[in-house]
Amino acid sequence: MSYSATLTLQPMVQPLSDNHRLRLFSGSANVPLAQEIARYLGMDVGPMIRKHFADGELYIQIQESIRGCDVYLIQPCCKPVNDHLMELLIMVDACRRASARQITAVIPYYGYARADRKTAGRESIAAKLMANLITEAGANRVLAMDLHSAQIQGYFDIPCDHVYGTPVLIDYINSKQLEDLVVVSPDVGGVARARAFAKKLNEAPLAIIDKRRQSHNVAEVMNVIGDVQGKTAVLVDDMIDTAGTILEGAKLLREKGARQVYACATHAVFSGPAISRLSSGILEEVMVTNTIPLASEQRFDQLTILSVANILGEAIWRIHEDSSVSSMFR
Repeated sequence: MSYSATLTLQPMVQPLSDNHRLRLFSGSANVPLAQEIARYLGMDVGPMIRKHFADGELYIQIQESIRGCDVYLIQPCCKPVNDHLMELLIMVDACRRASARQITAVIPYYGYARADRKTAGRESIAAKLMANLITEAGANRVLAMDLHSAQIQGYFDIPCDHVYGTPVLIDYINSKQLEDLVVVSPDVGGVARARAFAKKLNEAPLAIIDKRRQSHNVAEVMNVIGDVQGKTAVLVDDMIDTAGTILEGAKLLREKGARQVYACATHAVFSGPAISRLSSGILEEVMVTNTIPLASEQRFDQLTILSVANILGEAIWRIHEDSSVSSMFR
């Protein structure tokens, strides 16, 4: 189901001081989100021709003058990741060659984020490579949401604004008035994220799942650190991919006496067996945002989708007006 969170961010009622120089364009990855952002800003998504040649090559042409304009290109790098990344790079290049004053790549979901460091020999740090590609294509700034790790901001040699989708998740959870709440991190690496989440939920207690990962997308859950007996547990992560971690974590929480188990994440990657796992009845509800579009076959009864368009729209307005972005989350 869908839910519109009630946030302090309201649709723009005052026109931008330099509105004629602000332009929004959307790649093909998540057009509905781009249209929501445009509505928040009181403007339209700019016209653009996008077509493929017979061999699969992509052609893009901006259909209005953007000379001297601040251009914001909205494109999450979700599945198919490589196609959407290449589309973003071509959009950036087209805007650079059209003499845009500043080009901001708005990336609600940053692909390749999990390859953010070397854990074994002869590995690529693909998250850094992606940052290099975006910079070399001609982007002047990046606006990203809920990066897998904060260190990715440092991979850019251009300004990188990092915003969070958690306010809409927290607002929705508060609206449910859940009792005996405990926030659970599905692994040790997500403790900082879960702790910040718990603090926003009236200093809710924190629990941690000790996990041993055997290989990519395969997780073995070992133990729970913290008290979940008779409580309502909320598993918090930045993304749900195959849902193996979430499912095994939910099962363990049930075994340890949790009365109810919810899951929430910003990015609904939903690969492979994710849908069957999440809809198996172990979880009361799965809460995600719309950074990644979900097809009808990827939706199920326990799913709630929350919009982050207002957050991204407000961040774009503040960047354009040279205002603080970080103050949105204080």
